[in-house]
Amino acid sequence: MMTDTAKARLEAQLAELEQREAHLARDLAEPLNADSSEQAVEMEDDQSLEAQARLVTREIASVKRALARIEDGEYGVCVRCGGDINPRRLDVRPEAALCIHCASKEG
Repeated sequence: MMTDTAKARLEAQLAELEQREAHLARDLAEPLNADSSEQAVEMEDDQSLEAQARLVTREIASVKRALARIEDGEYGVCVRCGGDINPRRLDVRPEAALCIHCASKEG
């Protein structure tokens, strides 16, 4: 049952992330303003949008890996040590791949 709930949450999260990714891509595809002073501001904005897009892309990959672990029957198992991931951790971060012990080692 836990995996059914997690799968539904992850699928909803994935859909939201993909919408954000598409929105960021549209914003980044807009041509720069002809006014050079406006271009400078827009270029700074684009740098921020690009950073956001990279973060969203990483989050999408993380969610897809979690969905793959559900399909493989490995959901809730730490990918590093093979121990169980605390269900409370998965409630907070359903895409978590590491138990809290291994995650804390990453700093």
